[in-house]
This record gives sequence, C-alpha cells and structure tokens, in this order.
Amino acid sequence: MNPGVGVATLSLRHTCYNRAQNMNRSSFIAAYLANKWEVPALLRDWHEDTMNFLRHDAPKILLVVIVSFVLIRLLRAITRRTASLQAKRLPSGLRAQQVRTLASVINSVGVFAIIFVGALMVLAQLNLHLEPLLASAGIAGLAIGFGAQTMVRDFINGFFILLENQYDLSDSVRIAGVKGTVEEMSLRRTVLRDDDGTLHMVPNGEIKIVSNMTRDWAQVSLRVAVAYSEPSERVVNLLQQVGEEVRNDPAFADDIVADIQVPGIEHVGNGEADYLMLVKTRPNRQYAVSRELRRRIKESFQKNNIQPGAPGRVYVVDQGSGGGP
Repeated sequence: MNPGVGVATLSLRHTCYNRAQNMNRSSFIAAYLANKWEVPALLRDWHEDTMNFLRHDAPKILLVVIVSFVLIRLLRAITRRTASLQAKRLPSGLRAQQVRTLASVINSVGVFAIIFVGALMVLAQLNLHLEPLLASAGIAGLAIGFGAQTMVRDFINGFFILLENQYDLSDSVRIAGVKGTVEEMSLRRTVLRDDDGTLHMVPNGEIKIVSNMTRDWAQVSLRVAVAYSEPSERVVNLLQQVGEEVRNDPAFADDIVADIQVPGIEHVGNGEADYLMLVKTRPNRQYAVSRELRRRIKESFQKNNIQPGAPGRVYVVDQGSGGGP
C-alpha cells in the first residue's frame, strides 16, 4: 500500500470528522439561540394571559364568590331570625322542633343551591366545559332517585307536613291507619303513642290523610240516659244548670271555649230517653271536662230524684255439650 495514499485517507477522514463536529456544534448553538429567543416569548405570552385573566376574569370570579358569600349569610340570618320569632310566639314545646327542622332544611337546601350555581359560574369563567359535568350530575341524580325513591318521598311529604302545619307535638291524630298522640316529628317519620302505650313509628311517605282531633278546639258529645217517664223540660233545665256551674268554675273556665249547649232529646227507646250535651273545649282538655260533667250530673240527678235509664241486660248462653247438670 502506498504510504501517500494512506496519509491522504487519514487526512480526509480527519477533515470530515472536524466538519461534522463543527456542524453539530453549529446546530447546538442554533438550537440554543432559538430556545434563548423562544423562552422570553413564552414568558411574555404567559404574562399577557395572566394580566388578561386578572383584568377580565378574576374580578368576575371574585364578584361571584362575594355575592355567594353574602347570599349564604343572608339566608342563614333570615332562617335563624324566623325560627327565633316563631319559637317566641308559639307555646313552648309545641312547634319548636318543627320550626327548627324546617329552618334547617331551608337553610341547607338554599346553601347547596347557592354554592352549586356559584361553582358553575366560576367554572364557566375558567373556560372549563360544563356539559360532561352536568350530564354526570344528571345521571347520578337519576340513579339516586331510583335507588332511594321511598326515602325521598318520606322527606318530601315530611317537608310539606311541617310547612303546612298539619299537626303539632302532643296532638291526637289518626294517620296511616293508626291513632295516637304525636311524640316526635322529623322529615322522615312521625312517632305516635296510642292509648295503651304502644309506640307507632309511621314513615311520612305513608301518610295520605291526616285526621287531627285536637286542632283549635275539641268537642264533647255527651249523651245522658234518663228514664222515659221523667219530664223533659226538667231534665233539660238540670243539664243546663250543671253546664253553667262547670262553665263558671275557675278550675274549668279556661278549658271551655264556648257555652255548653243542651239541644234536647237525641234518642228514645227501651224505656229511656237520651239527652245530648255539646261542649267545646281546648285541645286535649275534653276528657277532664267530660268526667267532671258526668260527676256533677250524677249528683244533680240524685239530689232531684231523677231516675236514670234502664240498666242494660246481659244474656249468658251456655254453649256446652249439656252433659252436666
């Protein structure tokens, strides 16, 4: 091999290598210079976007937050004030629990609605797409509605029972086929205790008809059985006299809300006549008034020799086999 050719080849390779190194170095410098010029441009774009956001969008978001905060505070103040006023006007223990429950429900629903609407407005200012979020919320609400429709019905019906004041604590009511005194109320259920002490827990969704026996006033329909031969006018006068005595008695004057009426004979038969007395009393006071009336009627009839109605007859039938005597 010619030494001259080898030297020339090595020289050529060295030249090519140097050119390649120079080209790589030039490309790196060019890329560096390009990036050096692009970074300030990127920062400048970020700065412009930030300033635009602070000038246009940030005040709107701040306004939404402030308005939402003010509305929440105003709603809480209104519900708290309403509950305190109702508690002062109504008798203690009568509607305090219902008013507090209703105020709490209105406050919770109102706060949730304000926060939800405010969040949607803030997301719109941030240029976020709300369609997937709303679609997801609708699907989730539909699933919850199908899964808990009974509970939702209980809460909705309980809300309207409280809102319309259909019955109060200590009222005697008939709901969902049971009767008793209301001991506890909530949005989901009503607790009743009947005359023999049984406790009934009725879901509010099962309440279709409410029969309230102690709303505003109660009426006692008292039937007094007297012998058929007794003079009607005398019996009516004695009953009216007893009614006036009870009406003017300080122990029962506040319990009776109207004059006691004695319309006359209600029924005749079996050797007796039934006279009717009508007494309007305050709620839950009709039982005490009726017992006092019966006691005084008995004493008045004994004093004036008024014969009572014929006693009832009880027939006992032996249904045995007849094998014994």
